[in-house]
Amino acid sequence: MSSENALDLQYVHDSFQKSLKDDDDVIVDPYIEGYNELVKFLNLIGSVFSFVSSDVKSKIKIMEKHRAGEDSLYYESFKKMMKYEKETNLHEKNGFTSGSRTMLRLHRGLDFIRLFLKRLSELDDGVNTCTTCQNSYNETLAEFHPWYIRKAATLAMHALPSRPDLLKKVFGSEDKLSEAMEILPQTLQSCDEVYKRVEQLYSDFDFHGLP
Repeated sequence: MSSENALDLQYVHDSFQKSLKDDDDVIVDPYIEGYNELVKFLNLIGSVFSFVSSDVKSKIKIMEKHRAGEDSLYYESFKKMMKYEKETNLHEKNGFTSGSRTMLRLHRGLDFIRLFLKRLSELDDGVNTCTTCQNSYNETLAEFHPWYIRKAATLAMHALPSRPDLLKKVFGSEDKLSEAMEILPQTLQSCDEVYKRVEQLYSDFDFHGLP
């Protein structure tokens, strides 16, 4: 994995590509590897999304326990996991931390990260990053957060730096930024494919409403 001080889009792309299984499934381990790298984006843009980042870390720890447990085979891919939990009603069992519910939170976070990253890359340098971030948040994660978190997050976004400064924080040097902009379209394509497959699986298993 890359330095903690910069986001490695090539690593994200490679991991998400490795996660694609058959025509409709996503393997959990490389998905988490790619996601772990991608979530650096939230850490690097400042404290505004620290609440999302810490939530992601706790969810990933839960999945790592599932992957290391005696039922690890059933948590190899999203489809296997959902099929297993649906057939055994584990997603409704009291005291059990459902993998499907846990990964739904990551899935929703991915929607925001990919949208904001895409819009940020397309922005003119003089355009306010705060408005772009707020719009991306409101169209994705906001509907799943209580009003006080939405309000705090929206206010905190006013502290976001300008586009050039934000990109420098995320990618580091000018050379790294140029490399990142070249690989970004492929990375976003991988993010979109992973998101689309997982979204369809949650629809197929009727798991979008997991509490």
